[in-house]
Amino acid sequence: MIFGRSERGKPPVEPVTLKILVAGGFGVGKTTLVGAVSEIRPLRTEEVLTEAGRPIDDISGVEGKHTTTVAMDFGRITLREDLVLYLFGTPGQDRFWFLWDELATGALGAVVLADTRRLEDCFAAVDYFERRSIPFVVGVNCFEDAARYPAEAVRQALDLDPGVPVVLGDARDRESVKEVLIHVVQHAMARAAAAREAAVTT
Repeated sequence: MIFGRSERGKPPVEPVTLKILVAGGFGVGKTTLVGAVSEIRPLRTEEVLTEAGRPIDDISGVEGKHTTTVAMDFGRITLREDLVLYLFGTPGQDRFWFLWDELATGALGAVVLADTRRLEDCFAAVDYFERRSIPFVVGVNCFEDAARYPAEAVRQALDLDPGVPVVLGDARDRESVKEVLIHVVQHAMARAAAAREAAVTT
């Protein structure tokens, strides 16, 4: 099926659209993830890193990074003919966090990208979604020069609840990113079903 059209002889399918946030620390791969999986040309709001920003933009571990997202990244992926995800990548630096509340409005769930070389950089994103009860999955972006750890070790390091999925992957690889997004949708739907069941029994 082509988006917005159906095969001849079949009734058109109106897809369900879901909003997913992609969050995490500075330089963790959020823009890369959205670009790797989006079926449209991603909308990016990047600016070049300058010497003036060096004191506040810590590029330790990501010395090759020359640009940064200042508002959001936006992409779209059709998982099935009846299910479309809109992806919103958040800016990583704390001076742009005021944008997160706007981006989070109406979100089904989120991906918190983590880099094991700078794991502490994703604490703020984990805390943000926990406080707002937004379902999230931690996606460990396995950089080539980063140490590899089992998912359970990452869970313990981030002090995550047992029900929060931790998925190892590569933000550059489309199929790897799709797996992470599928985990987000499944986790969010399971959370919603559990909440409905709890409401019925109380």
